Amino acid sequence: MSSKHPLLNKNLVLLIICQGLFLTNNVTFIAINGLVGLSLAPLSWMATLPVMGYVVGAAFSTSIVAKSQNRFGRKTSFQLGLLVAMLSALVCAYAAFSRNFWLLVTGTFIAGYYSANGQLYRFAAAELTEVSQRDKAVSWVLAGGILGAVIGPNLASWTRNLFDTAFLGAYLTLSIAALIGILVMQCIHFPEEFKTQHSLADGRPLKSILQQPVFMVAVIGAALGYGVMNLLMAATPLAMQICGLPFSDTALVLEWHVIGMFAPGFFTGALIQRFGALKIMGVGVSLNFLCIFIALTGTDLHQFFIALFLLGVGWNFLFTGSTSLAMTAYKPNERDKAQASINFFVFGTMAFTSFGSGALITSQGWNILNLGSLIPVIITAAALIWLAGANKKTQTA
Repeated sequence: MSSKHPLLNKNLVLLIICQGLFLTNNVTFIAINGLVGLSLAPLSWMATLPVMGYVVGAAFSTSIVAKSQNRFGRKTSFQLGLLVAMLSALVCAYAAFSRNFWLLVTGTFIAGYYSANGQLYRFAAAELTEVSQRDKAVSWVLAGGILGAVIGPNLASWTRNLFDTAFLGAYLTLSIAALIGILVMQCIHFPEEFKTQHSLADGRPLKSILQQPVFMVAVIGAALGYGVMNLLMAATPLAMQICGLPFSDTALVLEWHVIGMFAPGFFTGALIQRFGALKIMGVGVSLNFLCIFIALTGTDLHQFFIALFLLGVGWNFLFTGSTSLAMTAYKPNERDKAQASINFFVFGTMAFTSFGSGALITSQGWNILNLGSLIPVIITAAALIWLAGANKKTQTA
């Protein structure tokens, strides 16, 4: 690596592009799958099953991807994920064209394999630069998600009516984006693979790790923070269509929502170092409350826009803070099972909320959906207050 550019070397820049393509896929799927699902579903409450399929597919694929990474290495495993992304987008395109709802759900489930791969890009970033630059490398690759925030919603909007079948063009374009990703990934040189030296049986039993107050609150913050974000984000395209707003407005709202999710990543870590994870998570909860309050005031464009942007920033603070908090609760040889358990709760919550968002928005409406989302936000706030009180007692004892 050139000493002149210790951080932004060629490999890292190319991985940032791959991250942007990955988030383009994610955001476009969120923008269109619920709407396509609503037009094809036998019953309206099934509208977000294609969104749920994507999350469940990712959860199902996690262990398969881990084995693939270990056996074939980073590049081959990532390219396999991109190949699956291309094929699954074509399956979804055919499902939309043939008006086959269950084939659409199957296509998004298969696409979850790509999601499970893409979630590892940030870890691979640390391997592509000098040791002193690894934290920044991870941050920069995550920030590549901003590319997806801009491209994804606009891609869905630009290609919506490209063919007689709504959003057929979006699915076909995503298959081309995956092909571009394969070509970009081919140009990245990954160093010799790092293989874990610990068995999952090492360290304390998982039950002992889960029973720690700090870890419990970290899991609650990560899972419920992601759950609330997913519940409202997945329902937004449906809600805005029901309210008679054009899809171009939906694309704008989702674009700034995802910018809110990833742009704070440039400074969230510094805020946590200065003020502590619990306080930053508390700010995230406060932003969630504010998001819900604004969403309940009306259904004009500016209310959707502000609410979803605050939701994105709140998610960033909660999820990043939860990750930092969790890292204090396990030892290096307990890392794999501890992180796997957090991901299990996060994916499980996302699957539930992906399904619940469609059922609630089509049967009960936007206001009831937002009022219902207060429950997990209140639970998260109570958990933070409880842990802060427990820490204070420990310090004064």
